[in-house]
Amino acid sequence: MSSGRKEDPSGQPGQLAQVTEKLQQFISRQAAILERAGIDQGRVEVEMILCHLLDVDRLNLYLEGSKRLDGTVLNRFDAIMKQRLTRHPLQFILGEAWFYGRKFYVSPAAMAPTPETERLCEAAINFARQAGNTCPRILDVGVGSGVIALTMAKELKDCRIVALDISLDAIEVARKNATDLGVSDRVEFRRSDFFSAVGENEKFDLILSNPPYIRDGEYDHLPPEVKADPKVAMVAGPDGLDAIRVILEKAPPHLAGGGRIMFEVGLGQAAEVTALTEKNDRYQSIVIVKDFNDIGRVVILSCD
Repeated sequence: MSSGRKEDPSGQPGQLAQVTEKLQQFISRQAAILERAGIDQGRVEVEMILCHLLDVDRLNLYLEGSKRLDGTVLNRFDAIMKQRLTRHPLQFILGEAWFYGRKFYVSPAAMAPTPETERLCEAAINFARQAGNTCPRILDVGVGSGVIALTMAKELKDCRIVALDISLDAIEVARKNATDLGVSDRVEFRRSDFFSAVGENEKFDLILSNPPYIRDGEYDHLPPEVKADPKVAMVAGPDGLDAIRVILEKAPPHLAGGGRIMFEVGLGQAAEVTALTEKNDRYQSIVIVKDFNDIGRVVILSCD
């Protein structure tokens, strides 16, 4: 078994450690610049920039990064840092974001993915596998950059997906990601205002969504990075529940027997959604999945 250590190709003991120390110092200095500008997790962001520029993962960044930090790379690094200091989101500057262990193309045409949405994918994947459905049919309402639909396509090899979005620009982002990930043949994209492009008799085993759920009054107080996302994909009325109400009303007729409706909610909204479902006799059960901060983040509904 390997010890995990990597030999210094120069053959000089200690040289790799010295090079790594210099890289650590560089990263620390640059991270401090970001943090002074009010950007959290400055070190993580500097590492992301360097990994992007050098096309390496984090481990290999520290093993060999210093040797590849030439003038060209450092000039590109400085240009990215100048953009980031304006509080433009790093994902949009780099044109990429990582989600569920995969790299996705992103642009301001669609929301940049967040780690919380991985909990939705995890719940959906676990349900499909436990149900033993070898070819689930999935509906993604509001596909955005495609992270939910395409993660499902990669994890559930025989599933078929219909992905909806009102924005043609967002659909093009998702379509590019589907091509890059090699799942275009199993994902059908439709321009749709919620369920408007879904046939009356179409049924799905899973109906998934990361809908808008920010309250109107909260928008002006959001960080600049969040405001870079399309407003239509974030804001949903005075209580942030307008889009969720549409899903609760329109989704059940399209749910196959034994299927589930799953969607992401914002801080404190799980209890409000639970109250809404109690007024709707079509819903037979509700499960709330918490995120890593112990916040109710994913709502799972059944109609059986």
